[in-house]
Amino acid sequence: MTEFSAKEILQILPHRYPFLLVDRILEVDVETNMIVGIKNVTSNESFFQGHFPDAPIMPGVLILEALAQTGGVLVHQKGYAHKVAVLLHMEQVKFRKAVFPGDQLILRVQGLHFSARAGKVHGKAFVGEQLAAEAEIAYALMDKQQMGSNK
Repeated sequence: MTEFSAKEILQILPHRYPFLLVDRILEVDVETNMIVGIKNVTSNESFFQGHFPDAPIMPGVLILEALAQTGGVLVHQKGYAHKVAVLLHMEQVKFRKAVFPGDQLILRVQGLHFSARAGKVHGKAFVGEQLAAEAEIAYALMDKQQMGSNK
């Protein structure tokens, strides 16, 4: 099992503020294809300025993005460090609980399939013991060198 700080996550994922939505990785188990991350939801997040400012709720798509990024760290740890996991599609998406400023999202992701070209995970986001959202997330794995080209 491995833990990653915010600084270490920046070395793995290509995302940067305001789109980096994983604050810490608590554990990674490559043998069981499991990873647990954290997203601290703070009131100064830029999306709260426009997403129901009088009653701020974290946008569901950003909860899904946090799950996808956590899965991207798992892809990296599974031996695909030279690849970038790019969102391909989502299935079985369900939103169960609203997420508010001050909440802490626990991002639990289970790997379902990994290959040199693609990956698929099942993610669940919790606030405490309550399930906030879940989805199956599929990725295309692209070589990092191809990401900057327009070919």
